[in-house]
Order: sequence, then C-alpha cells, then structure tokens
Amino acid sequence: MTALLDTGFLLAVISPNDKLHRACADALENEPEPLLPAAILTELAYMTLREAGHAAFVRFMRAVFDGELSLVFANESDLVRATDIMEKYADSRIDFVDCIITAMAERLNISRILTVDQRHFRLLRPSHITAFDILP
Repeated sequence: MTALLDTGFLLAVISPNDKLHRACADALENEPEPLLPAAILTELAYMTLREAGHAAFVRFMRAVFDGELSLVFANESDLVRATDIMEKYADSRIDFVDCIITAMAERLNISRILTVDQRHFRLLRPSHITAFDILP
C-alpha cells in the first residue's frame, strides 16, 4: 500500500528540531512507496526556507532527484475536484493543497496520508473510502 505525503509532515522530516521529527521520519522510513505530490512543493519550499533554511530545502530536493521519493503530478481533473472539495468544506477553512491531495488520493485509490494536519484530513470524506488512514 502507498501513501501521499503532506507539507507539514515533510517539514517535520526535514527539520530535526521539529517536535514531530522523529515520529514523521520513522513513518516515512517505514512507508514502502511514498508519493510526493508535486503540488505541495511551493508550500513546502516556503515553510522550509522559513523554518530550516535554504540548505535544508536543497538537500531535500536533491534527495527527490536521487529517487528517494516519487513525484506524482495533479492533472486537470484533480484541480477541478480539489476546487469542488474546497467549496464543500469552505466553513472549515481547508487549504487548496489539502484538497489537491484528497483529489489525487481519490484518483489513485490511495487511503493513507502522511500528515501532521489531523484536523483537516479527519474532517474530509473522500469519495472512494469512508475516511483516510492518517499517520503518524
């Protein structure tokens, strides 16, 4: 089984001083085929530059280029579905990246999300399953 990765989760992996670093790093290491949604990279870059610096983000991207994580890209139907999800959950103030991850999970039939955003991903009801399996 595979999982999609969320921004905050990867920020914790990248940042050794993050209180969730060990739990997230362990969860990532134990995930057989984690998928990195390309849609999170801009948000991850912003947060990593702010929290851990340029060198940390460059190291992360080099690891991606070396094949440690597989990039997966949103398509137009994912963006349409993400917009629908965002509209449906507008009262929760869910962000677009979470909606894209949800849309991609539906398309790829993925039930596992590696995230530290428990609130939003527990609230979401994807169309292909009752609820996401959330780690760590």
